[in-house]
Amino acid sequence: MNRRALLRGLPAGEPPARLPAPPEGRWGWGDRLKAARLAMGSFFEVQLPAAMPGALALAELALDLVDRLESQLTIYRDDSELSRVNAQAYEGPVPVEARLFELLTWATALGRETQNAYDVASGALSIAWGFIRGPRRVPDAAALQEARSKSGSELVRLDPEARTVHFTRPGVVLNLGSIGKGYAVDRAIELIRRHPWPTSALVQAGQSSVYGLGSPPGQLGGGWAVSLRNPFDPDRPLGTIWLKNRGLGTSGAAFQSFEAGGRTYGHVIDPRTGEPPSSGPSSVTVLAPSAAEADALSTAFYLLGPLASAHYVARHPEVSALFVVDRAPAKSEVHFPEIVALNVRGSDFESDPLIPVRPVTLPSSGEFTAQVR
Repeated sequence: MNRRALLRGLPAGEPPARLPAPPEGRWGWGDRLKAARLAMGSFFEVQLPAAMPGALALAELALDLVDRLESQLTIYRDDSELSRVNAQAYEGPVPVEARLFELLTWATALGRETQNAYDVASGALSIAWGFIRGPRRVPDAAALQEARSKSGSELVRLDPEARTVHFTRPGVVLNLGSIGKGYAVDRAIELIRRHPWPTSALVQAGQSSVYGLGSPPGQLGGGWAVSLRNPFDPDRPLGTIWLKNRGLGTSGAAFQSFEAGGRTYGHVIDPRTGEPPSSGPSSVTVLAPSAAEADALSTAFYLLGPLASAHYVARHPEVSALFVVDRAPAKSEVHFPEIVALNVRGSDFESDPLIPVRPVTLPSSGEFTAQVR
């Protein structure tokens, strides 16, 4: 597939840069340019007003940035900066690029805020379960204990003055897989914001990491329409989310899983137990000020559940969450989805009329205690 930006509806083999310019006046202010590219194991798409001068060039610059970030953040390539950190940080402090250091600092702080329901240093667990490089498997007790001993942000030392990363034991693996796409979306939005011509934009990585900047072309106010994924029937969304200057992240075991011994194991591993949870919501979608934050919190909230997550949201009113739960009996072949909503306004979300929505009253802000389920 062509690695340059692809214009939807055009043959993949033709580079967009070679296409003739449209006749003057062809594009209206409500028209959108959509450019896309494969990156980070997903399909990144940039939507911009088609009538904006330089829209295609700006979209390509944003997608080029995503490519560079993938080369820096992936752990599937030995020559990436993050792989170098994982290979060398036990031997001694490893200097890292400034923005990567900021990301790691922020990620470890968010882990503490969620009482380790999110942990950027839990890559050894994903390796043990085969979700990184495979094969997917249930590790035996000794392998699981070994992976747990190599996991946890308490094993990572960040030196802000020297801008270095150091591990206190060998085998620690930093893995940005749960926030890498959201971070790349945020960086693309940051680049678009700096464009001399003020513009709106939608940048998304698949359907799981999204940011909506401003309002869509041709609209005075309002947000970008993004479908709430249905984990049971991908062709039938559960509703529409309206994004304006906000990020979105979705996590759920239904999107990556395997079966063993009559049980389904999802790819979201609880860093506090070292195992995927045996029960919980089908998916969690979070709205937050950035796509990276929404990504990280969707993972944490998936593990925490609605009640513990409500305590976090009470302390962070800028965050909203939609939990999709199945009201059908266990092992039923028929699903009855219900949406549990935390701090979701009517202007944020419009549900399918046939899908029940249950708002949760937020507790008074206070001490946040995360329970291991």
